[in-house]
Amino acid sequence: MSKEIVVNYEEKPCYKIVLEHDFRTLAAKVNELGVQKQQKVCIIADTNTAALYLEEVTMELEKCFDTVVSYVFPAGEAHKNVDTINEIYQKLIEEKFDRKDMLAALGGGVTGDMCGFAAATYLRGIDFIQIPTSLLSQVDSSIGGKTGVDFRQYKNMVGAFYQPKLVYMNLHTLHDLPQEHFYAGLGEILKHGLIKDAAYYEWLLENAADIWARKPEALRKTVTWSNEIKRAVVEKDPTEKGDRMLLNFGHTLGHAIEKLKNFELLHGECVALGALAAMKLSENRGMIKPEETNRFKEALGEFHIGTQVSGLEKDAIVVASKNDKKMDSGIIKFILIHSIGDAYVDRTVTEDEMKQALDQVLV
Repeated sequence: MSKEIVVNYEEKPCYKIVLEHDFRTLAAKVNELGVQKQQKVCIIADTNTAALYLEEVTMELEKCFDTVVSYVFPAGEAHKNVDTINEIYQKLIEEKFDRKDMLAALGGGVTGDMCGFAAATYLRGIDFIQIPTSLLSQVDSSIGGKTGVDFRQYKNMVGAFYQPKLVYMNLHTLHDLPQEHFYAGLGEILKHGLIKDAAYYEWLLENAADIWARKPEALRKTVTWSNEIKRAVVEKDPTEKGDRMLLNFGHTLGHAIEKLKNFELLHGECVALGALAAMKLSENRGMIKPEETNRFKEALGEFHIGTQVSGLEKDAIVVASKNDKKMDSGIIKFILIHSIGDAYVDRTVTEDEMKQALDQVLV
């Protein structure tokens, strides 16, 4: 069953999120954008995703464009950098892409972020579409126009806000995900409930078994509900000056852990650890009850998401968190929760508070 969600930008319709169970309507949805057959499109994908879907997506896009080329890069966060962006630029120049041509991001969050950044900067901006294939990218990173790359181990330090023309989701791709990539995306889903929708959070906990089993109806409802939350947030605050900051729940300490573990852990795993620490910090301030923190920790376990990390020191994590892009005039913008479904931005969190909270996740 297909579904479309319209995302507005500056109070005007900007692009559609299309949820399908295959790629068969991709060409029709791209043609709705008004593309011309003589235009060119370059599909950006990593080696893992290309092996699964590049041929099928190429055949679909050949119905829209005379010229369909691709650029495939090695999978992994280690390649999310300006060197890969330079190679994409080189490919586009060699293929004589101009401002009327288009990019297509086929893959997870790393691919979408890099493809979007390349589109935002090549010839000062060309169109791009998102075709997210991971759970994390379908519920979070493909929506809202955040693009960028890491810079010398600093997460997403270089980037731009640049909106896609279409987000096309084939939910069946979620059945092909390795288990670790699937559960990493579940951390972002739980985040949506914690910061914005207590009813969604409760539904997730009640339906954990069906979601983990990847039952189609449970996946469809999960992705749709998260999409609606993300859409509402980015419409209200497209450039992260207010409410959109709440989506960074768990990210301040999570990014620091991710960096210090040399990106050996998946992004979603690190966000979950950061979220658990943020829950503990909120508890320590008396805003939520210990049983709510414990219930979240149990939920992570039910979703097969790790709740502890080894080999790190609290002091090093705190120092690394100060190099995060979420700093504001030397002050960390930390996301805490008043209650389940009600998050806020706090600028008074101390180093000691962070260290106390990290006891929850460090071994």
